[in-house]
Amino acid sequence: MKIAKKSFGQHFLTDQNIIQRIIKLVDQQALQNICEIGPGRAALSKHLLHRIPRYTLVEADHDMVAYLEKNYAILQPHVIQKDFLKLDMNLVFPNEDYLLFGNFPYNISSQIVIRTLENSPRIPLMLGMFQKEMALRIVSGFGSKDYGPLSILSSYMYERKILFDIDPLCFLPPPKVMSSFIELKRKENPMTTEKYYKIQPFIRASFQFRRKTLRNNLKGFVRNVTALEDPYFTIRPEDVAPEKYLELYDRLMILV
Repeated sequence: MKIAKKSFGQHFLTDQNIIQRIIKLVDQQALQNICEIGPGRAALSKHLLHRIPRYTLVEADHDMVAYLEKNYAILQPHVIQKDFLKLDMNLVFPNEDYLLFGNFPYNISSQIVIRTLENSPRIPLMLGMFQKEMALRIVSGFGSKDYGPLSILSSYMYERKILFDIDPLCFLPPPKVMSSFIELKRKENPMTTEKYYKIQPFIRASFQFRRKTLRNNLKGFVRNVTALEDPYFTIRPEDVAPEKYLELYDRLMILV
């Protein structure tokens, strides 16, 4: 039996009730193309392969790929052995939308979200497993203690929600934390990727020191430095709503 590797953030899903729940969610989608990241021991893909017209599995661990080829030969033509973060999805689904989904490796989960945002014109839906702490950082709204750059940037592109939580005992080996399965559903009028690339450094700079004021965080980062003298900028970054950051960006004109 293939043993999970800590270096790849692997936790294999074994609970059949959770597996069937996820399969049902994917079955409900109308998308013809699916990219599953980190298929593990094929707990999900062995059920879904015959239901999806074009199913691609991306696995970075060569030992895991060898396991899949040995135990699930039918999957072999669908497996890409590559780090998802280095994979050009335009070569996988040229000019086509696709559902991004999986029990994501926890050590790169935030980067997977960032890649999703960068490719949002092609990803109308993402269904994924995250550590609950990370899931909250993605879906939290203004006023939450988990509110930050990832939740703000995600909110510009997607409607976000946690669908259900998953106990550590549903995995092998069990992670030390609860997990959550989340949905990112692209908004009808999402922010353009051009605007995203411009504003995301501004959002991250605003939060570079969470307990400092916006004035201190943004000093040396913006063109319109005199605007920072406004008393408004004595507030902390977590006290600024997502739509307000858009207004501040236009007002301060970040340096790029």
